[in-house]
Amino acid sequence: MPTHDPAYRLVIDALVEGRKRAGLKQADVADKLGKMQSYVSKVELSERRLDVIEFARFARAVGLDPCKILRDAIRKVE
Repeated sequence: MPTHDPAYRLVIDALVEGRKRAGLKQADVADKLGKMQSYVSKVELSERRLDVIEFARFARAVGLDPCKILRDAIRKVE
């Protein structure tokens, strides 16, 4: 699935929204993941694609349930 796929964009949008709702900066999420802030930025801008494990870790880092994010994204594009 390309990063411009509508379902993928919904997933990334949910991660960004979750981060902001949690009051976290990109650097905060990066610290939780053991990554650089630029990693989070590239993910949020869809310049870097997440694999399933990275996605689950990112979702948990911002306090979200990765399964719910996927279910919601799939429902919205079906």
